[in-house]
Amino acid sequence: MTTLHIPPTVRVELVPRERLEPHLDGIRSVYASAFGAPPWREDETMAGAYLDRLAEDTSRPGFLAALAREGGTVVGFATAWTTPTPFPAGRCYPQIAAALGPDRTRDLLCGGQEVDELAVHTRARGLGLGPALLHAITAPVADGRSWLLTSVRAVGTMRFYRRLGWRQITHPAPEGRGAAAFLGPRHPAPLPL
Repeated sequence: MTTLHIPPTVRVELVPRERLEPHLDGIRSVYASAFGAPPWREDETMAGAYLDRLAEDTSRPGFLAALAREGGTVVGFATAWTTPTPFPAGRCYPQIAAALGPDRTRDLLCGGQEVDELAVHTRARGLGLGPALLHAITAPVADGRSWLLTSVRAVGTMRFYRRLGWRQITHPAPEGRGAAAFLGPRHPAPLPL
């Protein structure tokens, strides 16, 4: 296991869904900072829309949230939940299901801990908060079955996950668009897939 070296002024911890509300402005600020730059280019309106989605996400089975706070200020967050069976049909899920096929999708992803969002404020990058947040929301998964999606346009993000031992299991379309799926370092799936 990797030793995490975050500054002593920053605290990373799981926060129960019922205690997220006081932190929503901070979460929105981190989201806007993290996803405002390329390749995402999301604006303040989209950051507000994320809070609407987060309100719905908190009711998902297995929902977890982790916050990184410096004093009372949120400087990073991560969310995750248990992927349902059957595999979802919205967002980027059909692309992933088509790439893996129905049996592998069910066996690898359904029932696993899906990391939905990971965001660190641009002024707090390089402090080890991304790995600490990922660890906080995946460590409770007893069987190690965690996974995530990211845009293939986010080349730096994909390198970040690989550096942390996440294994890419789907590959981009020839035109370099879409999403890639990664299995967490403790996922029991054998390689090669």
